[in-house]
Amino acid sequence: MSPSSYIVVGSGVFGASTALSLIRKHPEASITLIDRDSFDGPKRVAASWDWNKVVRADYSDIVYTKLALEAQHLWRTDPIWKPFYHESGVVWITPTSFAKQVQKNFAELGVEADLQICSVEEARTLYSGLFEEADYTGVKEVLVNKTSGWAEAKEALQNTIKTSVDLGVKYITSEVTAIEFDNNHGQRRCCGIKTANGESLAAERVILCTGAFTPKLLIDSDSGWSDLHAGQRIIAAAVTEAVAPMTAQQSSILDTMPVGINDNPVERGCDVGCLPLPNINAVKYWGQVIFKNTVKHPITNTRLSVPPSQPDYAQWEVPLALKDDVRQGPESMFGKKQLHQDLEAFRICWEALTPSSDFIISPHLACEGLFIATCGSFHGYKFLPVLGKYVVEMLCGELDPSLEKRWAWDRHLPSTELNSKWPTKELGDLSSDG
Repeated sequence: MSPSSYIVVGSGVFGASTALSLIRKHPEASITLIDRDSFDGPKRVAASWDWNKVVRADYSDIVYTKLALEAQHLWRTDPIWKPFYHESGVVWITPTSFAKQVQKNFAELGVEADLQICSVEEARTLYSGLFEEADYTGVKEVLVNKTSGWAEAKEALQNTIKTSVDLGVKYITSEVTAIEFDNNHGQRRCCGIKTANGESLAAERVILCTGAFTPKLLIDSDSGWSDLHAGQRIIAAAVTEAVAPMTAQQSSILDTMPVGINDNPVERGCDVGCLPLPNINAVKYWGQVIFKNTVKHPITNTRLSVPPSQPDYAQWEVPLALKDDVRQGPESMFGKKQLHQDLEAFRICWEALTPSSDFIISPHLACEGLFIATCGSFHGYKFLPVLGKYVVEMLCGELDPSLEKRWAWDRHLPSTELNSKWPTKELGDLSSDG
């Protein structure tokens, strides 16, 4: 018999998709989706609340290529997401062999796509020479996939949640401060959650889709139960983004502009990128510096990275060093001649990251009734249409064994040395210059 009640904590990309899939699978069940922010609010702390996000199946890892192709099909065809998807193409500049691996994955999966590998000379001429002066240091080939694109992020997320609510999901706006437990024949079991106003909500199953807040929530729920805690599995990390308004002379560029991604300059950190924002006549950029905010937990003295304690994670309070990081974007993507832009609306985007950049979609093995579905690792948004499907398969014990192993709560944690997204800088250090 299927459980009769579920609480999904967090209404970002994992929570929204999970709630929708759950109500479709179990329309008779009581399903509650709870988040500190209203889903139709003007601003939220969720990583998936954004102006827009890249939607691509361009991966060196064929597992995520396949999953992204599945999601992309729904972006193109399902009325929930189709209105918000724009197939602009992507141009990816990198000194690695990434382009060849992407091409190989598509061929191995038998997928036809308008995908090509261009020389630097060819890339300079594409899109009316938009990327002519980009930083091509060390680059021999450029990936151009015209079947990739971007999504209107907050609008697609809102519509996913609205659809689930229309189907019967109960949405509650309240901050969850702890998981609650009872004893089942001597074994502690998750029985619900507690909110900031002291209210307790009970359910047979609780699914944490809590992103960067997850490590702190687990410790706060029981500071002495170390097996409950995330440990080294999850780190709260962040990147900075901003928008650059286009002038009247520049605005026509948006009509045909693809997503642009550049791994250069590699010494600055992760990749830099930009996406068109035609609805507000602007371009969005993200920076290359991935950072953390390490503090001591007040009870355990455990050092862990957490978003700032302000209700909005202080996401609009961006230090000068991080603003300057994003300001490098136009030059890396377009050079000094092509686009002269002033950036505004700087925002810090907090995310949950794993050492391997894989998701966690798994039962919590130390606590019956508790499940984890989070860790987008800076690439999860594009999977919005399908994440819930895999969470429900996990809940039903039907998840493919290879994915079950890959997304498990307890799994091998690799070294982070080769993970370009792993944070090495501290927000406090980046803030010291004002």
